[in-house]
Amino acid sequence: MTRNRYKRYKQIEENNVYKYNAFISYADDESAFVKNECIPELEGNRNLSLCIHQRDFVAGEDITQNITNGIHDSRKTICIVTQSFLDSYYCMFKFNMAKMESIYSRDGQNILFLVFYENIPSKNLPLVMLEVVQQQSYIEYPSDANERVVFWENIKQAIE
Repeated sequence: MTRNRYKRYKQIEENNVYKYNAFISYADDESAFVKNECIPELEGNRNLSLCIHQRDFVAGEDITQNITNGIHDSRKTICIVTQSFLDSYYCMFKFNMAKMESIYSRDGQNILFLVFYENIPSKNLPLVMLEVVQQQSYIEYPSDANERVVFWENIKQAIE
């Protein structure tokens, strides 16, 4: 039996040059947040390059291959965590593929960064996600608009 079932679609980046600063994984319910806040704040105001599935996936290519390539071509994977995210098969697939990328292609380096867009009690999180939270690799979206400048700067620092 083979231990490594993770299929690489592209070679590992030798020189750590990535096409994108971050792959953004989110549920459909958060499309407006990604379109109206994440893209303008991170790409427009902070000059970062994001991989957004609705915009950057290759038409006609298998969805799982698009996901794997998007994660592999990105320095980090940002998950916009909501209850809808946790309930979505493909969101959790993206989360798990980013974990696999960390283990098999990045020598154990954590590439996941969680953005809690909703307040979700830790008892409702999957154990694999709690592990990322315990590594302090997350940030909560502030309800106060004045705190959002710092929020976006913290995300920029986390993915550069």
